Amino acid sequence: LLYEMLRSAKTGDSKSSWKVLIMDKVTVKIMSYACKMADITDEGVSLVEDIHKRRQPLPAMDAIYFIQPTKENIVIFLSDMSGRSPLYKKAFVFFSSPVARELVNHVKRDGSVLSRIGALREMNLEYFAIDSQGFITDNERALEDLFGDEESSRKGDACLNLMANRIGTVFASLREFPYVRYRAPKSLDPTTMTTFRDLIPTKLAAGVWNSLMKYKSNLPNFPQSETCELLILDRSIDQIAPVIHEWTYDAMCHDLLNMEGNKYVHEIPGKNGGVPEKKEVLLEDHDPIWLELRHAHIADASERLHEKMTNFVSKNKAAQIHGSRDGGELSTRDLQKMVQALPQYSEQIEKLSLHVDIAGKINKIIRETGLKEVGQLEQDLVFADAGTKELINFLRVKEDVSRENKLRLLMIYAAVYPEKFEDDKISKLMELARLSPDDRTAVYNMRLLEASSETKKSSIVPFSLKFDAHKKKHAARKDRPGEEVKWQLSRFYPMIEELVEKLSKGELPTNDYPCMNEPSRSFHGTPGSPSASLRTGQVPAPHSMRSRRPSTWARPRNSDDGYSSDSILRHASSDFKKMGQRIFVFIVGGATRSELRVCHKLSTKLQREIVLGSSSIDDPPQFITKLKLMAADELSLDDLQI
Repeated sequence: LLYEMLRSAKTGDSKSSWKVLIMDKVTVKIMSYACKMADITDEGVSLVEDIHKRRQPLPAMDAIYFIQPTKENIVIFLSDMSGRSPLYKKAFVFFSSPVARELVNHVKRDGSVLSRIGALREMNLEYFAIDSQGFITDNERALEDLFGDEESSRKGDACLNLMANRIGTVFASLREFPYVRYRAPKSLDPTTMTTFRDLIPTKLAAGVWNSLMKYKSNLPNFPQSETCELLILDRSIDQIAPVIHEWTYDAMCHDLLNMEGNKYVHEIPGKNGGVPEKKEVLLEDHDPIWLELRHAHIADASERLHEKMTNFVSKNKAAQIHGSRDGGELSTRDLQKMVQALPQYSEQIEKLSLHVDIAGKINKIIRETGLKEVGQLEQDLVFADAGTKELINFLRVKEDVSRENKLRLLMIYAAVYPEKFEDDKISKLMELARLSPDDRTAVYNMRLLEASSETKKSSIVPFSLKFDAHKKKHAARKDRPGEEVKWQLSRFYPMIEELVEKLSKGELPTNDYPCMNEPSRSFHGTPGSPSASLRTGQVPAPHSMRSRRPSTWARPRNSDDGYSSDSILRHASSDFKKMGQRIFVFIVGGATRSELRVCHKLSTKLQREIVLGSSSIDDPPQFITKLKLMAADELSLDDLQI
């Protein structure tokens, strides 16, 4: 966006002049996920405007249009630039996705505009980068449009089309051509009609494939043979990950603090005991402490923050004077005094105190809501170390557990024991938990995300040893060998962890996860392997046509305690150059922070950059709200089929 779009508009005569950047609702969002305002200003943009609002004519300035190629946008653009008094001197037009030929002809027909166009290009960039290894297509309503009411497949198709085109732009902008694999529909036998829901990954894979084929024939520098792998899944592969408590710092922030996106409102004690100031901060990749701690278990993050604080204080004499004298916890007020005494460290102290404040808040909520016990029961249900009896007991004894936590426990129970819907067990449990009608809807709607019965038997639960078969028959997860669980409550892992590892090893079964690409010779190297080189255990080298640019946040900065985070930042980008082919995983219906964490973790483990894409990223409260909005009048139909 900065180099190939904004910078390219600096033509010979207009190097010095400032420009206007004009965007629409979608492109402004793409831009704000990817760049800061300062980055845009550095590239010579002095004003950012919305194409749909009335704008001041600036006939002496050039304009850059970054817009979706819709008819409406093009009509507005033409009226801006045509006639005797255009709004701007020259226009550089960049489309976020491929533009239809008739719209280009529409532009060409207007002679007065043609001479004023400095560039007309397809950027093919219509996705939102949520972090260095994650993107969303921003289909916020995908869950209800696709998994909700069976009848409106028109809505569902429209949703999948948009999603497919946006996923296509990811590969176009990275110049990667993937092997496309997807979760196959699981009809029990040829006579059963497959439902729309069951075909979601198949339909999306077909849409992405169409889009890739167009790029392959039209886009210069687009690779002609496969450079990476894409696996298309949907929310039915793992219904537990979106509701279970994930105990890492990042997930806890978004789950327990009412954050709006990445915005956190930080209260700073006022000077000399005045009114506390409120300050909005963004928790994101530009913050080295955040980068270092976001995937750490909350207990670990708290310990590390405490160490950083102690280190800082012990290294700085002035800090000791203002710190607490008895070596106890530092209060935010003490920190405030330190900031005043040590202005040169104010940024470091502020960053540290921000995170100390956040971690303190989270730990307080965990204590006050008895969240550890809730979390323990959640994990025990998933690993079949607890069942109905334990859940009933918990609901009876723990009267004061919040409504939301009871609801989440019941949603997990429903995901582990879907057959309990039939014998009324789940509705009795909901009565016991005193769930409100809309909470009950959320639990019932878990069934809309159910994988069909056959997959349950085969793919998730491996054959267990006989003596322990009865108890473990219901385990939705089994403990992973070689994963040492250091922190309490970090046993749970999202399903995609297993799938991505299998894909990387070439062990993902092709009948469950077929491939769209022509079965080229190498594909048949071994059954289910994406390329013959995987047989020998080598990871194929990456050959994206674009070099991976080290991102700006990955430049080393001095960290707050002087040693830890800068190395993380430095390695973040340099390591990808040595890695094997990228793996892209796309989850239709919303991804979770735990899934994003797993992609970061597996990138290191498998030495391949793993990129997670989804229609949205949902924290448990949002996911639950979306489930409540799904069509509930469908239950009657489903009851007949079950």
